[in-house]
Amino acid sequence: MSKLAIATGLIVLMPVYEDRKSATQLVQRLAEKLSGRCYVIVMEDGSVDDPMKITDITAAGVAGEVLYLARNMGHQRAIAAGLTYIAMTFEPTAVVVMDSDGEDRPDSLPSLLSKLQASAVDAVVAQRRRRSETLVFRIFYGFYRFIFQILTGRTIRFGNFTALSALGVRRLAAMQEVWLHLASTLMVSRLRIGFVPTDRGERYFGRSRMNFVGLALHGMRSIMVFAEDVLVRIVLFCSVIAGLSIMLLATTTTLKFLGFATPGWFSTLSGILVVILFQAGILTFVTLMVAGTMRSAAPTGRDQLALLIERIDKGAPSVAGTGTSAR
Repeated sequence: MSKLAIATGLIVLMPVYEDRKSATQLVQRLAEKLSGRCYVIVMEDGSVDDPMKITDITAAGVAGEVLYLARNMGHQRAIAAGLTYIAMTFEPTAVVVMDSDGEDRPDSLPSLLSKLQASAVDAVVAQRRRRSETLVFRIFYGFYRFIFQILTGRTIRFGNFTALSALGVRRLAAMQEVWLHLASTLMVSRLRIGFVPTDRGERYFGRSRMNFVGLALHGMRSIMVFAEDVLVRIVLFCSVIAGLSIMLLATTTTLKFLGFATPGWFSTLSGILVVILFQAGILTFVTLMVAGTMRSAAPTGRDQLALLIERIDKGAPSVAGTGTSAR
């Protein structure tokens, strides 16, 4: 893929997986809200039953592209592939990343874009003010935020819904961490970030395909972006535990030789302390391995990106709702 440097205005990037009906509805809402003045790029994330088509975009009266990924990669990696493609191909004034199910409301776009243009910031994120999930989800989400803060020393209050400047897009596309988690990567990118309070919408159609395991994995990936910070905290914690274990082991040994230990007490306590000492060492080693391998897992090269994209369909708005296809 060679950089064509296509000049354009606003680009809306959205990943889609087996949710064509909701995505089509969102494109129509975008066309109404922005009067068709946007370029929609859909990352078709390996849908099999009902993949998105270019006519779903052009029929709404907007121009755009559908990039068909060779396999299902998950919404975070689909977004990363889209940002890399945009950085290589376009010169946009702004890029909006949003989910395609309707939970990221098009009504919030003017606020995000206005702050991006009026403020000295490189990215504007939608900070959730009211959520529409169930009570159980909110409880687990609160627990996740607590763990995230303990391990990273930071708080996270936003997701994928983001407006980026051209600089922001180029910076994120050059970072391997974006293939793991967009929001966490923004936090470590050193970009200037603005916040706009928004209410989370409700899905247009159907239910989310994200299950508990997927949500847990998504949360773990957000923490992996801060692998070095987490490593330092865990090493310090394990060092304290190891130091206390050695001190207690020395104390129990001294008491044993002085004859103050009851039968069986020394061997039991010593065994427990040795196990704790080994577990602290294993935890440190595992964290170090994760920190070392995380950065080598992201396909950021142009040749690798070309292998991920199976084909690209491009289309301009037309009354008949038909577009042209480019392979």
